[in-house]
Amino acid sequence: MAERIAKIGNLSLSSDQLFLIAGPCVIESQDLCRRIAEHLKKVAERRRVALVFKASYDKANRTSNKSFRGVGMAKGLKVLAGIREEFGLPVLSDVHTPEEANEAGAVLDCLQIPSFLCRQTDLVQAAAKAGKAINLKKGQFLAPWDMKNVVAKAAEAGAKQILVTERGVSFGYNRLVADMTALPVLQTLGHPVVFDATHSAQQPGGLGTATGGSRETAALLARAAVAAGTDGLFLEVHPDPDKALSDGPNSLALDAVEGLMETCQAIRAAVST
Repeated sequence: MAERIAKIGNLSLSSDQLFLIAGPCVIESQDLCRRIAEHLKKVAERRRVALVFKASYDKANRTSNKSFRGVGMAKGLKVLAGIREEFGLPVLSDVHTPEEANEAGAVLDCLQIPSFLCRQTDLVQAAAKAGKAINLKKGQFLAPWDMKNVVAKAAEAGAKQILVTERGVSFGYNRLVADMTALPVLQTLGHPVVFDATHSAQQPGGLGTATGGSRETAALLARAAVAAGTDGLFLEVHPDPDKALSDGPNSLALDAVEGLMETCQAIRAAVST
């Protein structure tokens, strides 16, 4: 299979070498993002991994209207622009409407289409027209082969740099499962494929008024996805996941990232021989 490449900011993400998209689920504060970005950059340099920093300025899809959503687009984009300037990392965040895509596209290096919105034609096309890279997250309700239509919408609207992300599929109430056979199917679309280990470990609405999950399962799934041939990993991380304001149960501890990446790189080397 031919090499799959997507350029994001100053990076070229390639199927030839495992890459990482990582950061907190939501922007809680500028200080927290700086702390996480600084740590992740050091890990990426030691492990020689291409790194994209991710954080959502608004989590529009929340279980309860009392849940913390983030700092908002205006403040959030300033935080992300500061991360890129200080640490030299490309930045990624979700967009939820065509209007958001237009404004966020002036700042972000990669616009992410949330999984629940991947079939929203106007949103996908607006994100594509922003002229930046675009990460298309597969809906929990879609078969992997159905993503060809989402990719086509983005490409026909002008997107040149495309990532496709697998993040689990709905399996009964409050449960997701990860189908590793989806990864090679998605790779046939010709773009780098990312496995979102932490969202795949969610239990949507599982805590009644919040989403549950298992960070131990997230690490297991990350290892399995690398063995199955994923091109990149997507990880939500936090210095103290139990105190995270969003996705704490399934977020990985920040100090666990390097060990996981070391293991995943060893797995990648083993299956590539």
